[in-house]
Amino acid sequence: MSKSITSQTDSYSTWYTDIVTKAQLADYGPVKGTMVIMPYGYEIWDSVKNVFDKMIKETGHVNAYFPIFIPKSYLAREAEHVEGFAKECAVVTHTRLKSDDNDNIVVDPESRLEEEVIVRPTSETIIWSMYKKWIQSYRDLPILINQWANVVRWEMRTRLFLRTSEFLWQEGHTAHSTAQEAEEETLKILELYRSLAEDFLAIPVLTGLKTESEKFAGAKRTYCIEAMMGDKRALQAGTSHNLGQNFAKAFGVTFQNKNNEEEMVYATSWGVSTRLVGAIIMTHGDENGLRLPPKIAPIQIVIVPIYKNEEQKNAISKFLDIPLSNLKEKGIRIHEDWTKGTPGSKFNEWELKGVPIRIEVGSRDIDNEEVVLFRRDKNEKNNISIDFLADTARKILDEIQENLFSQAQKFQIENTHHVETFDEFKKVLSDKGGFIKCGWDGNPKTELNIKNETKATIRVIPFDQQINGLQCIYTKKPAKYEVVFAKAY
Repeated sequence: MSKSITSQTDSYSTWYTDIVTKAQLADYGPVKGTMVIMPYGYEIWDSVKNVFDKMIKETGHVNAYFPIFIPKSYLAREAEHVEGFAKECAVVTHTRLKSDDNDNIVVDPESRLEEEVIVRPTSETIIWSMYKKWIQSYRDLPILINQWANVVRWEMRTRLFLRTSEFLWQEGHTAHSTAQEAEEETLKILELYRSLAEDFLAIPVLTGLKTESEKFAGAKRTYCIEAMMGDKRALQAGTSHNLGQNFAKAFGVTFQNKNNEEEMVYATSWGVSTRLVGAIIMTHGDENGLRLPPKIAPIQIVIVPIYKNEEQKNAISKFLDIPLSNLKEKGIRIHEDWTKGTPGSKFNEWELKGVPIRIEVGSRDIDNEEVVLFRRDKNEKNNISIDFLADTARKILDEIQENLFSQAQKFQIENTHHVETFDEFKKVLSDKGGFIKCGWDGNPKTELNIKNETKATIRVIPFDQQINGLQCIYTKKPAKYEVVFAKAY
């Protein structure tokens, strides 16, 4: 275990914060609840962003940008929506500052806005005000727009990457001519999120439906991907919402169909955020720091030369010239660490930052025409012939990607429990934690009672339902759904 990192068993929360700050992923901003994403942390987010951006563009979506400021009256048009965000909204009331008689900077009272402006908590209202201008006919549909942006939600309890007052995300907003098309879009995006999580981030997820109480404010249905973190708590990693015609009705967005009849437009919205960086940390991190999946690691291989003088340094550089060119030709992202410092301190730093493979090279390795290859996923070393380094490294990177997913999947399966009674539910939740599958009668009051008594919530109603003979754990009535409960971030 790295001496600079708190052990997971001592304090999982402190362990997490230690990794974020000491691996130089992020730091605390000057305004409480805000976050500065440092270069290495931003590179991880950028890798995730680039993967998903390619996915959505391949399915016909395009990027745009909408203003960060939203008139307060826009939010008031969709009552359920504004109610869901009202307590988190940052409000702009004035447009300028001035110096007072004592040379203090104060708000200029004469600059008060006629209408307060909301700093974007999400963009449905501003986007649908524009869609009203852009949509007249069925020929204008579908509109498949995504934006990469920042949003502000004035959170009371914050944690770097997982929950901050300002965060980065993508938010898709699409408009359709039929309910079926909107539903298909919602599920298509959900599948893209599952692929992003499992195929690139190596995070196994559950997919399904949110309950009415847990769905997005203003949505008809909300679908989600739910992941299990290393402390067995759940993390909502992405959501896809079928908005029905709610926002179209609120903003009067209609179109002429093929029969020249006027109809309301159907809508979806969907998003993932920088909390995915937190998910990567908590899914794969160990006592030594990060373990990054190779597909999204900013640096896939770090080269650590070990030398005592300029002569040895030059010899190592010449020895590595062709092998490093071969690695780059295969599209492998490499970094050469020629900085001053002991080999041990460098090893600790790159293990902390989760680089999948470390290559160690010294004078003895040159004599043997080999290098030492360290795998971060298994924390093990092997000697590799320099002639086969590029091919071997490419193969091992693929193995690491698969291994990280397998480890996380095994952890999720081992910590998923089936219960039949509420007493059993409470005992498992207290003694083991994790995901708890059980019957639910579908009544929101039952859901709320369980939440109030245990602090566990229904994370997802899985698509694959197994309800034959199943009873609700709380009321003992026939179960309407098999659901997954967990304590969550």
